[in-house]
Amino acid sequence: MKVFISHSHQTRALAEQVGDALRRAGLEVWNDREILPGDNWAEKIAKALDESQAMVVLLSPDSVQSTMVRREIEYALSAKHFSKRLIPVLVGSEEDLQLEKLPWILKHLEIIKLPAFGRQDEGINRITQALQAVA
Repeated sequence: MKVFISHSHQTRALAEQVGDALRRAGLEVWNDREILPGDNWAEKIAKALDESQAMVVLLSPDSVQSTMVRREIEYALSAKHFSKRLIPVLVGSEEDLQLEKLPWILKHLEIIKLPAFGRQDEGINRITQALQAVA
């Protein structure tokens, strides 16, 4: 199963950490490092979304404001191949994230919580387990 990790630039390091854990668990992960200078980034992202079967979305104050992250979430919610394979991950505290700005449907999905810093292993393990269960 190929996993797309949706995130803002501010959570890039965490996205890479999650991606590394998913790869160790035997999952394929698309990484935006595959976009090279001169590439049409929108086309590359669209292709990656089309080829992926699951999405992890890192919800941070910056990603909630991101038009691109919102479009990626909308794509995943409308694509049948993402059914039951959209994993929302709250990064940091609920107070920092303006929950009212989340797409309403995400509020009805089980959200995994990760601290912005420190011990993130437990949450990353939950992400891996959730994806392995639907692979």
